[in-house]
Amino acid sequence: MRILGVDPGTITTGYGIIDFDKNEIVYIASGTIQIPITKDFGPRLEKIYDELYKIIKKYKPTEFALETAFYGKNVQSALKIGYARGVSLLAAVHNKLHINEYSPREIKKSIVGKGSSSKEQVQYMIKKICSIKKSKMKFDESDAIAVAVCHAFKIKSNYNHKRSKNWKEFIESNPERIIHY
Repeated sequence: MRILGVDPGTITTGYGIIDFDKNEIVYIASGTIQIPITKDFGPRLEKIYDELYKIIKKYKPTEFALETAFYGKNVQSALKIGYARGVSLLAAVHNKLHINEYSPREIKKSIVGKGSSSKEQVQYMIKKICSIKKSKMKFDESDAIAVAVCHAFKIKSNYNHKRSKNWKEFIESNPERIIHY
């Protein structure tokens, strides 16, 4: 299956596309959508929708994974992110994609193993997990790939109904999740 992960933003929206088949993750494409900073918010939202719609048509994902909004100190910022999430979801709905949402903490924990991981740690692990050779990658882009990979891990864990009793059993049943230095 092909998964499109999105890290919504009103200045930069990241996207990442992976294929997930037989417990294997294959990196397909990623990038950022640069949104022109205008006083009127409508054209900014239109840009996000239009670009995601084009990406969906080009890469034909079947799954759509999105980072949920989190409430910080600035309510206005949270509302604006909500608008970006809304038009992102609309692009997915218009293309009949299966939609899943994950919190930033859940994404970080699935990628790095710790919900309070830094963006640098997430980016490092995403490059390792997906064998990405790009030297320069924006955090919005690696975060979007992380959303897609988190969804793949969630799908995998839903298929593997058996829960690991301890770390040794987990490592033995998930060798592809271990990174050797």
